[in-house]
Amino acid sequence: MISGKNYIGNQLSAESTKTYKTFNSKLNLENETIFHEASSEEIEKSISLAADAFESFKKVSGLKKSEFLNTIADEILKLDQTLINTYMSETGLPEGRAKGERGRTIGQLRMFAELVANGSWVEATIDTANLERKPIPKQDIRKMLVPLGPVVVFGASNFPLAYSTAGGDTAAALAAGCPVIVKSHPMHAGTGELVASAIINAAKKTGMPNGVFSNLNSSGIEVGTKLVKHPKVKAVGFTGSIKGGRALFDLASQRSEPIPVFAEMGSVNPVILLPKATTSKGADLAKTYAQSITLGTGQFCTNPGLLLGIKGESLDNFINTLSDEIIKIEPSCMLHPNIIGNYEKNKTNAIQQKGLIITANYESDVAVNHAKQTITTVEGKTFLENTTLHQEVFGPFSMVVQCEDIKELETVITNLEGQLTGTILGEDDEIEMYSPIINALQNRVGRIIFNGVPTGVEVCPSMLHGGPYPASTDSRFTAVGIHSIKRWVRPFSYQSWPNNLLPNELKNENPLHISRLVDGKQTHDQI
Repeated sequence: MISGKNYIGNQLSAESTKTYKTFNSKLNLENETIFHEASSEEIEKSISLAADAFESFKKVSGLKKSEFLNTIADEILKLDQTLINTYMSETGLPEGRAKGERGRTIGQLRMFAELVANGSWVEATIDTANLERKPIPKQDIRKMLVPLGPVVVFGASNFPLAYSTAGGDTAAALAAGCPVIVKSHPMHAGTGELVASAIINAAKKTGMPNGVFSNLNSSGIEVGTKLVKHPKVKAVGFTGSIKGGRALFDLASQRSEPIPVFAEMGSVNPVILLPKATTSKGADLAKTYAQSITLGTGQFCTNPGLLLGIKGESLDNFINTLSDEIIKIEPSCMLHPNIIGNYEKNKTNAIQQKGLIITANYESDVAVNHAKQTITTVEGKTFLENTTLHQEVFGPFSMVVQCEDIKELETVITNLEGQLTGTILGEDDEIEMYSPIINALQNRVGRIIFNGVPTGVEVCPSMLHGGPYPASTDSRFTAVGIHSIKRWVRPFSYQSWPNNLLPNELKNENPLHISRLVDGKQTHDQI
C-alpha cells in the first residue's frame, strides 16, 4: 500500500499541503496516489536524524552492514508483484524490464554486502615505526578509508530501481557507512516509497540507527536545493541531465564548505566505424545497432547517439541498411509525457540544423507517448562547425557523421565533449593502423568497447561507468561496481596511535583478518 508520504527516518510523515501525482504514460493518465512534497521541517528533521545516525552507523561492523544490505534485498523481493505493477504503472516500461532491473538492484546490494563482510575494501595501510632511523626517526603511521557523512541521492528518471531509491549510489553509500537521504524522483514516487519501506524494514530488523535512511518526495527543485545546501550533508549522488547535474554541482561548490557531487550526466557514446569492418560485416552491424539505438526507447545513458565513419560505399551501405532496419522496429513507450516532449523538441532542433539529412524517420501512427525513431547523417566538416549537433537527443535518435578521411575523423573525436563510452567497430588487423583514432577516443571516454554495443552496463569490479566532463563531474570514479564505494569515503591516517585505541582494521593483531599493506607488503598476517 502506497501512502504518498515521506519517510523521515523510520516514520511516515506528510506535513506539506503541496501535492502531486505520478503518471501512467502507457494509459496516458495520472495514477491515483497523492504524494506530499517534503516540507522544510521534514527536510531539516531527516538531515538531523542522518547526522545523529552517522555517529553510530560509521562504527557499525562490516558484518552488520552486510546483514543490513542483504536484508534490504530480501525485503525488496518480498514486495513481489506489487512493486513490479507499480513500476510499470509509473514508467510505461514492460514487466520484463521491471523484473530485470529489480534483479540488478538485488545483485548490487548483495555485491556490496559481500564487499563489506570481507572488509579489505578499506585499503588498510600500515607503516611501522623505526625510531632508530637517523637522522629523523620514523613514526608509526596507519591509514584507511572512512565514511564522509550523510549523503543525498537523487533518483534517476530512467532507472526507478537500479539508479534510484536502493540503487547503486544508495547501496554504495550505506556500505561505506554513510546514512542516505533519497530525493525521490517525482515520475516514480510510488515505486520509490515501496523500496523505501523495504529499506526501513531492513534497518529495523538489523538494528540500524533511526535516520540511517530517509525518502523525501518532491515534484520540483526546491527540496533538492535545500538538501544540497545543508551544512550537515557531505556528498551528493545524481544520475540525469547535464543541466540538472551541473546545477547541483554549482550549488555544492558555492557552499561555505564545498562538498563533492558525483553526477553521471549526458553522453552520445560515439561509435567509430572502421572501413574493413564496415565492408565485411556492415549489414550485420547495422541490424545490431538498429536494435541498440531503440533499446528501451533509447532511454539509456549509454545509447549510441553518434556514429562516425569515413566516406565511401561501405559507409553508404551501412547507413542505408541501418535506416531500413530501424524502421522495422515497433516504437515503444517513453517514461513520461515530459520525456517524449523533450525528445521531440531536441530532435526537431537537431534536424533543423543546416546540412543535416534525415535518412530514416518512422512515419506511421503510434500510440500516445510512443517515440518515433530517427536516423540522420551529416558531413564531418558541418559537424565540426556546429556544436549543436554534438548534443544528446535523449531517445531513439542517432546521427551518422561522414568524415573525408582519417585525419578529419580524428579531429571530430578530439572535439567531442567527454563521454561515458566509445566503441570501435573494426577488424583485428586494422586496429594498429588506426591507433591515433583509438588514442583520441580514449581521451574522450570512460569505457572503450570493441565490436559490441555500448548499451548494457555489466555490474562488476572492472566496470567504469563515468568519464570526462560532462559525462560525469569526476572522471576518477565509477557509478557502477564495487569501486563506486570510493565516492563516499576519504583516506584518514593515525600517527603514533596506541594499538588498543586504533580501529580493528589497523590493529596489530588484525582481528578482522583482512588484507592489509604492511611496510609495503600485502598480507593478512598480524604485526
